[in-house]
Amino acid sequence: MRLNLPLVVAAAFVLAACTTASEDAAKSVSGGEKVASSSSKTTVSSASTTKSSEKPLSAGPKPGSQLDLEINVGDRVLFDYDKSTLSSDSRTTIGRWAEWLMTYPANKIIIEGHADERGTREYNLALGERRANAAREYLISLGVNPNRAKTISFGKERPAIPGSNENAYAQNRRAVAVLSKD
Repeated sequence: MRLNLPLVVAAAFVLAACTTASEDAAKSVSGGEKVASSSSKTTVSSASTTKSSEKPLSAGPKPGSQLDLEINVGDRVLFDYDKSTLSSDSRTTIGRWAEWLMTYPANKIIIEGHADERGTREYNLALGERRANAAREYLISLGVNPNRAKTISFGKERPAIPGSNENAYAQNRRAVAVLSKD
């Protein structure tokens, strides 16, 4: 039997890539720890066994950052068509914004109001403003200093999801908390 050398080399690379991908997947699933599996002979290690001079693996976004707000708290609330009233889910999310802001007293946010593409530019700017203000007023009612939350409306100018269907419309009717740069 005659072996095709380039084919054997390509197969070796494919197998090596599969092994690396499965190890990376194991790291991401287990929060950075390697997990022993039947397909690989990897030993289990944990953050508790790292030496004090070693830097531990990243445990997520920097606390108090925009990414922390997005991932751990939730940075947006959604609205019904042509409405600016907060749903119970929206109030829960804004409650988490308030807790997060209390945890990071130096942070300020801008609440962006958005609308879907239906309606005139002027109407959607006004609707986005009502949505942002509704979120801000509820945040203030939870004890957040009014100086820590500003609002802006983008109307239909910055869709989260481009498209002219109900899924896109639903995602675009929103208020989003963005960490202020000042």
